[in-house]
Amino acid sequence: MNDTVQPAATPAAIPAANAAATPVAEPVAAPAPAPAAAVPVAGLPGAWWATTAVVGALALVAITLALMGQQRIKSLEQELVRRQQDSQGQAIEARALAQQAQDLARSAETKVALLDGRVAETALQRTQLEELIQQLSRSRDENVLADVDAAVRVAMQQSAITGSAEPLAAALRQSEERLARMNQPRVERVRRALARDLDRVRAVAVSDIASLTFKLDEAIRTIDELPLLAQPERRPAAAVRPGAVSPASAAASAQPAGWWPWLQAQGSWVGQRVWSEVKTLIRVTRIDQPEAALIAPDQAWFLRENLKLRLLNARLALLSRQFDTAQADLRDAVASIDRYFDRSVRRVVLTADLLRQVAGQARQVSLPRPDETLAALSAAQAGR
Repeated sequence: MNDTVQPAATPAAIPAANAAATPVAEPVAAPAPAPAAAVPVAGLPGAWWATTAVVGALALVAITLALMGQQRIKSLEQELVRRQQDSQGQAIEARALAQQAQDLARSAETKVALLDGRVAETALQRTQLEELIQQLSRSRDENVLADVDAAVRVAMQQSAITGSAEPLAAALRQSEERLARMNQPRVERVRRALARDLDRVRAVAVSDIASLTFKLDEAIRTIDELPLLAQPERRPAAAVRPGAVSPASAAASAQPAGWWPWLQAQGSWVGQRVWSEVKTLIRVTRIDQPEAALIAPDQAWFLRENLKLRLLNARLALLSRQFDTAQADLRDAVASIDRYFDRSVRRVVLTADLLRQVAGQARQVSLPRPDETLAALSAAQAGR
């Protein structure tokens, strides 16, 4: 509300107002000029009332203006209070919006971090996919060379584990045949390297561990059947074959009459049987090691078991590729057979020869590495 303040009346306007308020008198004749010293007393009450009216009017105007100013101040205070309340509401709303914006910022940061993780995962998957596509897009020759390289390396490991050259030779032979079917000038150098390495592997005489262990098993099984020098093998007497005619029956059929020839024939036959039994009880043998004949019967079992254990140790040494240990055990076993067992029996000789054969074949042989083939494969894969 806009209130205008009227300007207060000036002193010059007051007589004019008073003059307007008093009625206009009839024109009279101007009196005679009085002396200057004389002042009319009759005009003083009118001026006082005019002054009082003016002052009252001014007071009324001042009171009115004061009331109007107070009302205006009150309205301004109300406006200030209203605006303060509005400002507080807006501040509360601004704080709520700021908290909401902060929560949104946090959720946005979380989403951004999640998106970064997904982007990194997508980039990794893309890299893997590109590598896979690159591998799939390789040519057939490169795939074949990679397969040959892997097969040769696996065969090298198998040969090192088994001690046999057969896995390596088979891998080289199969790889050469596979490259020959391709008939590509690029792999011709690899084929020549495979052929040379295959010839070197075939030229190496590697011990066949499986056959050697089988021979040792056969020797171990025959130990219990070998006769000792202290306990020679009993040779059975010559038995009469079925359908053969004995000397007594032949004499009886030749001389049917008389009992004396028959008795002579029976005595001769009985004498031959007795003499054959006596010959089995006594045997003359030359023994170069006297301790072999001095073994007691209860020690023969320990001798055979000790020999079996030594052969089993040699077998384990062969399986573990300890050829020096196996040869030492085999030499001791052959020496024990020559010292304590009867060399006149064929089984003893065959067993000793079998052990000597195993000892001669059990030797450490290093397999040649197919370095030329690996170098040729690396050069072919590199495109040189």
